[in-house]
Amino acid sequence: MHRITVVGGGFAGLTAAITAAEAGAKVTVYEAHHTLGGRARTAEGPYRTNEGPHALYSGGPHWTWLRQRDLIGPPAPIPPLEAARLRLRHRGALRRTPPFSMLKLLRRTAQQAPVDVDFLSWASGVAGEEGARAAAHYSAVALFHHDPGGLSAAFVQERLRRATKVPPEAHCPRGGWGGVVDRMAARAWNMGVRMETLSRVDTLPTGTPVVVATSLDAARRLLRDDSLTWPSGRTVLVDLAVRARRGDAFAVSDLDAPGWLERFTARDRSLAPAGEQLIQGQIPIGPRESKADGVARAEELLDLAFEGWRERVTWRREAVANGRTGAVDLPGTSWRDRPAVDRGDGVYLAGDQVAAPGVLSEVSFNSALTAVSLALGRKELDLKHA
Repeated sequence: MHRITVVGGGFAGLTAAITAAEAGAKVTVYEAHHTLGGRARTAEGPYRTNEGPHALYSGGPHWTWLRQRDLIGPPAPIPPLEAARLRLRHRGALRRTPPFSMLKLLRRTAQQAPVDVDFLSWASGVAGEEGARAAAHYSAVALFHHDPGGLSAAFVQERLRRATKVPPEAHCPRGGWGGVVDRMAARAWNMGVRMETLSRVDTLPTGTPVVVATSLDAARRLLRDDSLTWPSGRTVLVDLAVRARRGDAFAVSDLDAPGWLERFTARDRSLAPAGEQLIQGQIPIGPRESKADGVARAEELLDLAFEGWRERVTWRREAVANGRTGAVDLPGTSWRDRPAVDRGDGVYLAGDQVAAPGVLSEVSFNSALTAVSLALGRKELDLKHA
């Protein structure tokens, strides 16, 4: 029987553990935190928040994989009346529709963007600079980066198309991501996976193939490999509970600068006590900007879309996520240029900043499957990434 060690019990680590166990391997998972889930944890208590706005995109392979194993759980669909309350800030005012020039970039027949040109330059040639900037800023909902227009055009176009697809690809599990983590952990446990929490690994285990399913920073320290770096985003996370009021927006996308706010209780009333609404937002900030700068921009959006929110606040939390929002690809690079999954000597990487395709959590999923297939030497485990 194959034996595999997995370091990290987040989404990538649990995916790797389940996949390896299904293939007949004996698996041990080591997790430094007292609970599993990593960035997919959902806070306990009256306000069930994720670490920043989270969504599962149904167009990716992980959606099918999770559905086949009944791991997603009950969905939290957007009621039609709430969906109609999506607002866009453009030229300082709230609007219901994007600028016409931006629509040129949303056509499914639009040409494929190049890898080696920045998005703003390429998109300006298609839709003009105003439409290009609006599209770049809208794509920040799936990027968490302060300058989407400066990233690879192909990279941003893929996320823009996925984020604007109709019907929407983005779905939220009822009760938060914690339910998905609990179901994945239960499946792993029932398949005989040994899971050790509060077990920080400081030295690479020996004797078995090892899947390192941690952040890239943690993997760099563990493997003592300074080459394990890749650009990511830096974003201010704002969590807010307010007393309910009719007429509040469902979500607000800032087309004047990158930023997104969403009232998650519009989908799922279980996330906050009765009579309260839970708003989560992310405002990307540049290297020289502070948390206060991001919070100020979030409050500008709140002033526009949530009348009287300051007097209605019942709970509030703010944080900065630095390098914790997935890989971003600069012009001339693609996912293939990121740190490789196979590190040699039976060590494999999995996570959202390594060489695997996909959007958001799809990268963690695809890299985990690739890592396990390489560790077991069984190519049939690997998904095709077409």
